[in-house]
Amino acid sequence: MKKKYIWLILISGILVAMDQLVKIYVHTHFHLGESVIVIPNFFNLTYVRNFGAAFGFLADSHPSFRELFFLSMPPVALVIILGILRGVKDDDTKQILALSSIFGGAIGNYIDRIRFRYVIDFLDFHLYNRWSWPAFNIADMAIVGGVGMLLILMFIGNKEEEKEKEKGAL
Repeated sequence: MKKKYIWLILISGILVAMDQLVKIYVHTHFHLGESVIVIPNFFNLTYVRNFGAAFGFLADSHPSFRELFFLSMPPVALVIILGILRGVKDDDTKQILALSSIFGGAIGNYIDRIRFRYVIDFLDFHLYNRWSWPAFNIADMAIVGGVGMLLILMFIGNKEEEKEKEKGAL
């Protein structure tokens, strides 16, 4: 088996395990909406059920559409990630890490969708309970971090290509 697939299994497996263990804890030890202050006026652990996507996107859509959409899209995304990973060089560790993070995050949230038909969120950042960021979870962090890393790699790659073109033009 190629090294990049071993990394995919290892990284995504660790992320899924961490995500699911914390979600199980929150689901079994918190009441819905219960909040525990971790850093006063900044960070709480709060049990939230997210029926939509990131930040509650599509949460108010028709339940039949929402369930069909959220149960069908993650497998499609996972296949696309595997297709992209296939073209990545074995030694491109940054891109392998980014894709593996997205893969693991997608699986973590997909497990919730299959089990509960919603995603368990619990990381609740706010400023003095006035301005708050929508609650999220470890899987969400992995997805956003992986996508962010891919965007940075693309930006850096484009800059390097531009420099090479400029050198070639001289």
